[in-house]
Amino acid sequence: MSRAPQYLVDAPTLLAGLDDPDLRLFDCRFSLADPAAGRRAYAAGHLPGATYADLDRHLSSPIGPKTGRHPLPDPARLAAWLGDSGVTSRTRVVVYDDAGGGFAVRLWWLLRWIGHDRVALLDGGLQAWIAAGGALKREVPRHEKGKFNARPDDTRWITTESLAAELAADLTPGRLTLIDARAPERFRGDQEPIDPVAGHIPGAINLPLTDNLDTDGRFLSAERLRERFTQAIGPAPPSSVVHSCGSGVNACHNLLAMELAGLHGSRLYAGSWSEWIRSPDRPVATGSAEGDLGDGNDHVGATSR
Repeated sequence: MSRAPQYLVDAPTLLAGLDDPDLRLFDCRFSLADPAAGRRAYAAGHLPGATYADLDRHLSSPIGPKTGRHPLPDPARLAAWLGDSGVTSRTRVVVYDDAGGGFAVRLWWLLRWIGHDRVALLDGGLQAWIAAGGALKREVPRHEKGKFNARPDDTRWITTESLAAELAADLTPGRLTLIDARAPERFRGDQEPIDPVAGHIPGAINLPLTDNLDTDGRFLSAERLRERFTQAIGPAPPSSVVHSCGSGVNACHNLLAMELAGLHGSRLYAGSWSEWIRSPDRPVATGSAEGDLGDGNDHVGATSR
């Protein structure tokens, strides 16, 4: 592995170690516009030995009347599926997609949440694998089932109720910093192709996940990532940072980037925007805000709906 070996693996290193019996690969390709697209792509060709991880089926719970689009999965159910896929406490897991890690980071975070730190993201994803000369296979692997016990650490994420209470309280500056990983046009509310309400949570900083990557779709150096996030959060400790996005998936990309930068301990807002807007009593802001390209203020005042 290269650069923070506990978080990323590069394609040549993975290619050289593909025969490791303790290695398990997971293909996390997905499309919000076409939920079946990832499984079709997997069937057409995937990394040798990779199991398909479906965002809706395996990595989320069913949507409820008060949840966002991708509620966290039940830890026991997730652990049972991982065990059936051959994962044990000894297993080294590598996750990948074809979207700069935007979906694979979900499984990276989930594994760490339930107590398995031996997980890395394939830096550059499927594209880097092909560029390194890696082959694609169509065979669905049959791994020997393992036993995996979930030990969820719920200090790694925050509920909507807790986030709303912390944002509403008169807290010391720097106590909580909310970072939104969505594209700027969605953050500002210029357009919203997925959720029924446009805008962002008042006070949030917009740091699009795509800016964590270079032109080849690989993560920037730890130094550049550290500069990016420290410029946004200032003197606030990393533990004060909460990451959000549309449904708690892409937000994990910024969380991983902070870990790569050596800024450890930030949390995930699992419900994210799609859960926040479930209640008309929660405020919504539009326009530019701190961390975006605007003047540092929400141009349209926060309103309840």
